Amino acid sequence: MSDSDQISASPPQTPAIIAALVQALDGRKAENLRVMKVTEQSSITDYLIMGTGMAGPHLRALRVELEKVLDAAGAPIAGVDFGEDSGWIVFDAYQVMVHLFLPEQRETYQLEKLWGDAEELDVASMVVNRPQQGAPINS
Repeated sequence: MSDSDQISASPPQTPAIIAALVQALDGRKAENLRVMKVTEQSSITDYLIMGTGMAGPHLRALRVELEKVLDAAGAPIAGVDFGEDSGWIVFDAYQVMVHLFLPEQRETYQLEKLWGDAEELDVASMVVNRPQQGAPINS
């Protein structure tokens, strides 16, 4: 079965906070966003969101954006774990855990493979289409 066969459209019951977090990460240019429903595989969370930042300052900007979204939603945060130079940030917001990586750490830990039997949701359906800014490059 190919990866695309395992990805499903986001079900209507997907919590709004998941879509808000994905939109915030997309808006801050996080790369390779993935959302996995791990309710059947995990006793500590229902959803995993994973994304890649391109450098330490980018990861910090993504962290700040996530904090804003969770605060605005009144979502409790059980903890945030990040070492200044670890290249990996973890948000534990009970029903959702967010993992943000630098590319090297994402490749090393490959959480997608660890949770390979989980249902993967369609991130594109959660992202609000933004109007393109500026003129096309080829115009």
